[in-house]
Amino acid sequence: MNAVWIDEAPATADATAPSPANSMKIERETHKLEKRLCREVGKAIVDYNMIEEGDKVMVCVSGGKDSYALLDILLKLKARAPIHFDIVAVNLDQKQPGFPEEVLPRYLSELGVDFHIENQDTYSIVKRVIPEGKTTCGLCSRLRRGILYRVADELGATKVALGHHRDDMLQTFFLNMFFAGKLKSMPPKLVSDDGRHVVIRPLAYVSEKDTIRWAQHREFPIIPCTLCGSQENLQRKQVGEMLREWDKKYPGRVENMFTALQNVVPSHLLDGTRHDFKGLKATGVADDEGDKAFDPPSFDLLSQAPAALRIVQG
Repeated sequence: MNAVWIDEAPATADATAPSPANSMKIERETHKLEKRLCREVGKAIVDYNMIEEGDKVMVCVSGGKDSYALLDILLKLKARAPIHFDIVAVNLDQKQPGFPEEVLPRYLSELGVDFHIENQDTYSIVKRVIPEGKTTCGLCSRLRRGILYRVADELGATKVALGHHRDDMLQTFFLNMFFAGKLKSMPPKLVSDDGRHVVIRPLAYVSEKDTIRWAQHREFPIIPCTLCGSQENLQRKQVGEMLREWDKKYPGRVENMFTALQNVVPSHLLDGTRHDFKGLKATGVADDEGDKAFDPPSFDLLSQAPAALRIVQG
């Protein structure tokens, strides 16, 4: 039953439209991209039990590529999911100067999805409180979060879906490690500070490269954030550039780092609240989490070493 979330969607190519070989190749690659996005979002939903029978999922749509992609893929999955759930798209119009307020209502109306536009002038608050040249993201995010939680209550939403993807989660991990001294990231699912809302991130397994390509293919009407988008020295942007450089020089490194976030070994870190280092004593029983945890999986000298040198096994 859960497999329906992950199974590849049937091909939707228009076979009646003749196209050159290059166009056919692009079409094939785009279809592979769509299947990958649906598979990865579906897998995240299943792995973390993000969406359940009867849920009303409030999808927060900012006008950026990621939230557009999230809404688009969730609508595709809703049509073939093994359970029934509803979707309502919500946009917070923060009254930024020059914000094209007609774009999202028009797009969402044409899409045929239920939606709500919330008008709140957080822009003026942020500009008044934050000194010129300082980062606005922290206060803006806090104000936006509080408003969206209130709207979720008013709409009867049981889940609040955000468009953060795999790269956002890795960036947050490094930001916390570099600047906050914590091993902490964005979780795929969490309960809000007030305990009243479940927040989900269905794009948890999706790379930013794929949301960029999907946005280009779908020609989403992207709305840039003029409040913080011009802050080129944001620490998050610097970390993002670092990860992109690593990905370019060392293919596969980003995937490995993300996998590491799902394979935490508290006994090999230093947090005494997560592992009882003080009470640790030798038991005489072999432990898979002992010294050999440092060895690569294929590193097995035991069978090759002289008997006198072999470690005694419990």
